[in-house]
Amino acid sequence: MKIYKEIEGLQSFVAEQRAAGKRIGFVPTMGALHAGHLSLVARALQSCDLCVVSVFVNPTQFNNPRDLETYPRDLEADACLLEAAGATALFAPEVTTIYPEPDTRVFDVGAVAEVMEGAYRPGHFNGVMQVVSRLFDIVRPDCAFFGEKDFQQIAVIRAMARQIASPVEIIACPIVREEDGLARSSRNLLLTPEGRAAAPSIYRILSESRGWVETLSPQELIARVTEEINAVPTLRVEYFDIVDTDSLQSIHSWVDSPRPHGCITVYCGEVRLIDNIAYH
Repeated sequence: MKIYKEIEGLQSFVAEQRAAGKRIGFVPTMGALHAGHLSLVARALQSCDLCVVSVFVNPTQFNNPRDLETYPRDLEADACLLEAAGATALFAPEVTTIYPEPDTRVFDVGAVAEVMEGAYRPGHFNGVMQVVSRLFDIVRPDCAFFGEKDFQQIAVIRAMARQIASPVEIIACPIVREEDGLARSSRNLLLTPEGRAAAPSIYRILSESRGWVETLSPQELIARVTEEINAVPTLRVEYFDIVDTDSLQSIHSWVDSPRPHGCITVYCGEVRLIDNIAYH
């Protein structure tokens, strides 16, 4: 596996591969890699001839400085995992490489970026769109692979790609879970033992809630899920909404959407966890 810190070396490598007729797959990450990330690498290698992975903790998407400071980082371990997974190249730039000057671009992709995470983390998605558009411009992949744990983020990136007329195909990949159901996340490393024991209750209750669709309205189901999760020690729901899969707008009746989807954010102690589930 080749490792690049600078843009020029990576672009030369990608240009050589493209000249040889190779399709370029790309997996953007913030490091602290786990099986979820490695599943994206595997999918990229299935769909494309090679896989470039970026590891970059993007400061512009953190609206909480403490969250940026505590975000887990271990580039050496990440590189070992990627090499074992068969990744072709690792791009691990410094902040000044990605942002030689402050990025002042403001994206407006409409309502998909304004609800849920957009409402609770002002500026977060603008930072995501800044870094992803910048990485797309640097790597110039054919396809980019994102995990469905970040369900809203995928919708936002698709909207951004349409807006800037990016030719990159956005491919969503299934959530990878621990044996006990907890969605794999770099933030899981920050959980206390008590928090790690409690966190699987999020998905357990979401899964049970699929059986409540016949008897509860979306609002009633939201209330019951919230109540049950909040009853678990150390867990506190920040928000839970049931939305249309495409528009991400709240639904008020099950007939409002052919593909309703539940999106949740839960504080497990001090650690903020997200998850989601299809109700179709």
